[in-house]
Amino acid sequence: MKKSLVALAVLGTFGGAALAQSSVTVFGVVDLSANNWKLGSVSQNRMDSNMMNSNRLGFRGVEDLGGGLKASFWLEGGMDNSMGQGGNGVINSVNNGTTTGVFAFERKSVVGIEGAFGEIRLGRDYTSAFINAATFDVYGANGMATTINLYLTNYNANSGMGAVQGTTVRANNMIAYYLPAGLGGFYGSLQVAAAENTRGAAAVAAAAGVNAVAASTGVSGTGYMGGLLGYAAGPINVGVGFNTTKTATADDFKITNVGGSYDFGMVKVLGLWNQNKYGVKSYTVTQLSASIPMGAGEIKASWAKGDAAGGGTDANDATLMGAEYIYNLSKRTALYTQFAQLKNAAGNTKGASFASIIGGGTTNVGQGGIVIASELAAGGFKSTGYGVGIRHSF
Repeated sequence: MKKSLVALAVLGTFGGAALAQSSVTVFGVVDLSANNWKLGSVSQNRMDSNMMNSNRLGFRGVEDLGGGLKASFWLEGGMDNSMGQGGNGVINSVNNGTTTGVFAFERKSVVGIEGAFGEIRLGRDYTSAFINAATFDVYGANGMATTINLYLTNYNANSGMGAVQGTTVRANNMIAYYLPAGLGGFYGSLQVAAAENTRGAAAVAAAAGVNAVAASTGVSGTGYMGGLLGYAAGPINVGVGFNTTKTATADDFKITNVGGSYDFGMVKVLGLWNQNKYGVKSYTVTQLSASIPMGAGEIKASWAKGDAAGGGTDANDATLMGAEYIYNLSKRTALYTQFAQLKNAAGNTKGASFASIIGGGTTNVGQGGIVIASELAAGGFKSTGYGVGIRHSF
């Protein structure tokens, strides 16, 4: 919904330049659901945000500069409306340092310019590999059965692999280029993000007695590079994405994915292959999903397999399947119900180190869930969730 007058009044407090905007929009999503989670033999009833779409409040604006050029900005922050606080709960509390309960524009914070050449953006934004993965996940990276519950372990970029990086979903300090429309169906992006470390930092750190390796590699900024190339025409859409992020070791944290979809009209079928790799360790997710329109409603269903390999992690596999029904009361308001079950392989005793839970789990502390020690030792435990919710966008 366009709220130009309200937005201009707010932005006007920051200076007269804001009043030159051609258009400013206030937008958002409020999503809340009542769910039951079970992890092993432990269960919990919860209220959870973000199960159909991510909660958000944002401001975006565009100024026509003439000659086909436009300047734009986009500021967007998350909300956990189950407790009336800012941030997207634990998901964002470990995502590049944003803090639970404090509203900040951690979801997206960019300024850019666009024209016939394409678009250039500066700031914090989605990474290329995540954009591709979300495009070919029928749930769009939200909900109980999304593949994010497999490849984004503990919402900390596969910390179980030893690469604790915050760039699986978004990256700070980014410079991004996006191809223009009108290229015969081709689309794509190229992104780089500065680690913001200083030359000679290792020597300075060593003299000061602090971690020279971390200082020399700029771990706090996690230098990143990513790209995406796709083709969409008619019922067909295919895409390839990649991320590469520097770590405190000689090994980079890498993500590569390939996705495709075909809309038959009566059903849309999607496929996704996503691999996270760090040194000799890898975690590969394969998902098949479908969307079936039914009047004012829609049925979504999926099956996904997580395959761990290398460095003694081979037993940490998991299978995730689920379904969702959405009923649209209007263009902006929808009711939904979801179900999903994640089954860990018999040898998976790693708890939250790999994909042991779905969604909110049975606790909100680190998304790690609670597993009884004897069940964790035995491995092969299940995580199940079901619930109902409402989503309103404005």
